[in-house]
Amino acid sequence: MHDQTSVQSSLAEGIVNRIEDILLESDGAGKPLEIEPYRGQLFELFVTADGAGYTEGDSDLTADGLCRILAARWGLADATQESYTQQKKLPPEHLAKMRLLWSLMRMWMEWIYAWQRWNEFHRGKSQHSSE
Repeated sequence: MHDQTSVQSSLAEGIVNRIEDILLESDGAGKPLEIEPYRGQLFELFVTADGAGYTEGDSDLTADGLCRILAARWGLADATQESYTQQKKLPPEHLAKMRLLWSLMRMWMEWIYAWQRWNEFHRGKSQHSSE
């Protein structure tokens, strides 16, 4: 059982690490996540995470969970708290990372929604095509 848990956690960690790499690569290139190659790479990771059951319920890689993990890695909670406490603008590097997370979260949520409703919309097509 321990081996299965460590495989699952290493898979989840690998997915998060790769997502972080893609986000930072996109940011460094000054290009939005919504364009190729970033969108396609992120979608492949989404498919892997979903296939492993990581995008449902209280799993680590729901849109909220994924953004929470990356925000913690990047120190965004502390940065926003400090910005609020000192009544200063959020530093540009933190604001840029928050924008990356907002884009990631939106795409991830859209993919989860579409994935969950796939059968609902494709069941009707197969019934109509067989008539």
